[in-house]
This record gives sequence, structure tokens and C-alpha cells, in this order.
Amino acid sequence: MTYGIMGAMPEEVAQLCSRLTGRTEEEYAGVRYHKGALGGKELVVCCAGMGKANAASTTQVLITKYGAERIIFSGIAGNMSSEIGIGDVVIGSTVVYHDAEVDMICQSAPFLKEYHGDPEMVRAAMEACEAADTVYLVGKIATGDRFIGDAETKNAIAAAVEPDCVEMEGAAVSQIAARNGVPCVILRAMSDEADEEGRERIVEKDFSIDGYVKTATAIVAGMLERL
Repeated sequence: MTYGIMGAMPEEVAQLCSRLTGRTEEEYAGVRYHKGALGGKELVVCCAGMGKANAASTTQVLITKYGAERIIFSGIAGNMSSEIGIGDVVIGSTVVYHDAEVDMICQSAPFLKEYHGDPEMVRAAMEACEAADTVYLVGKIATGDRFIGDAETKNAIAAAVEPDCVEMEGAAVSQIAARNGVPCVILRAMSDEADEEGRERIVEKDFSIDGYVKTATAIVAGMLERL
């Protein structure tokens, strides 16, 4: 079985790529794909780029060109839950758009208004978080083509879809995976609180996500051992 592992930024996949054995690289349609093995599993690892269009197109390439039979997206997100904090993880049991006309989108395959993480992959992520001593929440992830960094927008999204975190790719990955009948799960480490302080920290300053990526990489590797 081939696993497609995705991130939105190079830092989100670099540590995982460095662990691959027998690694080869290929560039296709502006994205560099890294093929190799980890823990006895065949992987294709890539940085899709930020936003829904990049995420959707790269997911389809992973499935069509590289034969990915399961998809894992790992990255950072803005926290929307009082139950967790910075550095903790949300495992996406439900993934939704917060900026889309879902009544129109669901008129096409896979005919869904929301998407659900594969139960086996969610379970493996939970066990990997526990093994890594990482606080996690199995919950709802909301996706939109905008960095959320102000309280007014954060509150509007909370009122509309009640997510546990907000990011820019997960629902697009989940939609295309579902359209192809490929199981997937979205993993997010909380980097900020999706407010003004978060914008200053993530967007306006030279922010390092290395610590979050180290946690995410350990979780993905732990998942692969359990799948």
C-alpha cells in the first residue's frame, strides 16, 4: 500500500522526508514528490502549497500519478477550542469549509457537505499521539482560503460551523480523497489562537514551526507503525 503524506509548507514535510530510505525525487506540475519507505510502508511525501486549490490538485496527483491509497495531511492550524492549547493536536473526525457554498458544492461527487476522517486512521493517530505524550482532540476542522488572525472573523467562523481549529487545506484534501474513494485524515498542531496575536506571531514575524513539525512528524511515523 502507498501512503500519500502532504503538508502546505516545506517545513511541514522536510523532517519526514529526511527519514525516508531509498528516497527518490521528482518534480511534477510545480510540486516536488519524494518517494521512499518508512517503517516498512511505501510513501510519497510532498509540499502541496497553501490554500484549497493547491491542496486539491496535489491530492489528485498523489492518487492518480503516484497511486496513493491513503492520504495523511499534517500541518499547523489556528486553535478555536477551549479544550486544547498551543502545541496540542486536532485529529479531524469531521472536516468542513467555512467559506464555501456547500449546498452547491455537494451537487457534485462526492455529494457531501462535510467530510470524515477514516476511522482506522483516526484511531492510529490517537494511539500515536498517546505514545508521543501529546495532548490531542478528535474534532472538527474548518478550511478556508484565508489566514484567520482577528477576533471578529474567528467569532464569525465559530458561530457558523463551530470548529475546533481553522486552516487552509484540509477540506479540499478530504473532498478530493472522498471523490476518489481514498481514505484520509487531517492532522493539525495548534500554532496560534486565530486572533490578532496569532497574526502578528505567524504572519508578521519570522516564526519557526520546527517544534510543531517535530511533534507532527513523530505522530505520522507512529501512525504508520499502527496501520
